[in-house]
Amino acid sequence: MPATSQPSPRHRRTLRLVAAAAALATAGALAAAYPAGAHESRGHGHHGPSRYQDVQLLSFNDLHGNLEPPAGSSGRVTELQPDGTTKTIDAGGVEYLATHLREARKGEKYSITAAGGDMVGASPLISGLFHDEPTIEALNKLDLDVTSVGNHEFDEGAKELARLQNGGCHPTDGCYTDKKFQGADFPYLAANVLDEKTNRPILKPYWVWRKKDVKVGFIGVTLEDTPGVVSAEGVKGLKFKDEVETINKYARVLQAQGVKSIVALIHEGGFPASGAYNYDCDSAGAGSGVSGPIVDIAKNITPAVDALVTGHTHNAYVCTIPDPSGKPRMVTSAASFGRLYTDTTLTYDRRTGDIARTAVKSANHVVTRTVAKAPDMTALIGKWNTLAAPIGNRAIGYISADVPSTGTESPMGDLIADAQLAYGKELDPETDLALMNPGGVRAGLTYAASGSEGDGVVTYAEGFTVQPFSNTVNLQDFTGAQLVQVLKEQVSGANESSPKVLQPSSGLTYTLDLTKTGADRVVTDSIRLNGAAIDPAATYRVATNSFLAGGGDGFTTLGQGTNDLVGTDDLTALEQYLTANSSASSPMPPPAADRISIMR
Repeated sequence: MPATSQPSPRHRRTLRLVAAAAALATAGALAAAYPAGAHESRGHGHHGPSRYQDVQLLSFNDLHGNLEPPAGSSGRVTELQPDGTTKTIDAGGVEYLATHLREARKGEKYSITAAGGDMVGASPLISGLFHDEPTIEALNKLDLDVTSVGNHEFDEGAKELARLQNGGCHPTDGCYTDKKFQGADFPYLAANVLDEKTNRPILKPYWVWRKKDVKVGFIGVTLEDTPGVVSAEGVKGLKFKDEVETINKYARVLQAQGVKSIVALIHEGGFPASGAYNYDCDSAGAGSGVSGPIVDIAKNITPAVDALVTGHTHNAYVCTIPDPSGKPRMVTSAASFGRLYTDTTLTYDRRTGDIARTAVKSANHVVTRTVAKAPDMTALIGKWNTLAAPIGNRAIGYISADVPSTGTESPMGDLIADAQLAYGKELDPETDLALMNPGGVRAGLTYAASGSEGDGVVTYAEGFTVQPFSNTVNLQDFTGAQLVQVLKEQVSGANESSPKVLQPSSGLTYTLDLTKTGADRVVTDSIRLNGAAIDPAATYRVATNSFLAGGGDGFTTLGQGTNDLVGTDDLTALEQYLTANSSASSPMPPPAADRISIMR
């Protein structure tokens, strides 16, 4: 599927004009900033463009519709201090992100803004209630140039993704305002997502940014395992191809068109050695400070690609990882929820049309909340909040303290599992337990008041932020042997290198021995339900959400249950549980998160 190499009318907008390389004051500074010989094409009375041109690449990833500042730990970043200590900084919010990006672009004649996927999906109420139209509008105002798709772009299927790209009112909800939704001003790239019938990409596989004689190509992919982390309905009729093979294929296509400067936008990521956004990822050598899927991907992508913007893992890193030729190549990720952005300088060589990799530099920057809010974003948030307020401000429960969503076992995860168990027992009194996938717990609940609510009040909007997927609560029968296998699948098979520990309902207890590897990390003899050992031959009635019931997140055994019964959506189950078990005079305390014992 050919992609146009001509920008849209908005992309042809005039960027802010300033001198770039000429701002360097001395020949010594020039020599330090550019490859050897770069200054030679700038002297001797030559009045044309210099050989080397700095191109600013601003990037971010995994926004997930977080237009308002995220609450709690989801709205903070960790910063490493010169003395080795760390501090946390409140960060995020599109009003502040807009200000930071606009300030960063000042004085940059050549500036591109790109993203690494998951701009939408799993979004708070202000965006999710309106099928993420508000986020697309915000990204348009941010002057985003291009993004890859991520797995969450498929939460509502390919047709809805196409609507977000092309515009039009929602097929069932209609138009939310008196203006027709215009869609994204920027291209979504989906090079490795193919229509099963046509075997062609469902969206553009690549896009070329042009400014005078400078051109930079972008290839966008999502992780190949997207079907394993998205509901089956969301990826129906689609094929997801290998990231490396796809990028290498389209790098050749771009080169054949004369585009030699190439950036890959990859919705797959890694796990940094430090939780601080500003740690030195290469302190022990190139590629030393990050692990995970992105490392093997980066090592195998053709050297024709000059930089990788990544995402998915919600981590922050700026690392160099050697390409197949052994040459260091920049790989970046800006955490999530708009808390950081990455500023990368790509030095474009006009003589070769390629990036001079020895001159590439990059850093993550905090989207602090100490700057002025962007007025256009404040107006956008106000417009959509007014529409959402009648639904979002309704109280659904009360808590006595924060209910965090962090940790191997989190209080929020346990609370959701308890809610699904209670709902399951209403559907079928024989329901024994509930299991909740950790990736479905998108946030915790915050005790401190926000907006017009009081301390401890849980609003529908907050509940929606915790569980935005509209999964159903499903009941299935499993043997005891299958239940044990499910627990082992948390730390083995597809989940061995990156465990996905299910959040258990009250009554289910067991031990994880982290000194062991694979399935052996689950201590089988420790598994108890209401104090009794699991009987391998007995039948247990288990409540999960529809995503897990379909075998999602690598839990293939959960896709083999019998005697299915489909209930209401999971947020309704949570609302009913909070309403029934809390009040203003008797708020609910956070669960103790003591159902899983950890041996280290």
